[in-house]
Amino acid sequence: MASEYIEHKLALLPDMPGCYLMKDINGKIIYVGKAAVLKNRVRQYFQNTEKDPKTEALVKEIAMTDWIVVDTEMDALFLESE
Repeated sequence: MASEYIEHKLALLPDMPGCYLMKDINGKIIYVGKAAVLKNRVRQYFQNTEKDPKTEALVKEIAMTDWIVVDTEMDALFLESE
């Protein structure tokens, strides 16, 4: 179950391509990903669906999330690699 903070952030996610940054309780970035549609991709982490053990472990550590909106999915790919 996501925290109130995460629930609030999920409600703000745009229908745009971009990169998302998952952070731990200390604000340290623990995962960077890209998405064609940020709203769809980031929400997947917090749905009550079966996930592989690696993703389950990651989700348990996520305390904060931020994102960077870009113009295209290709731009998101380039940004993620940075």
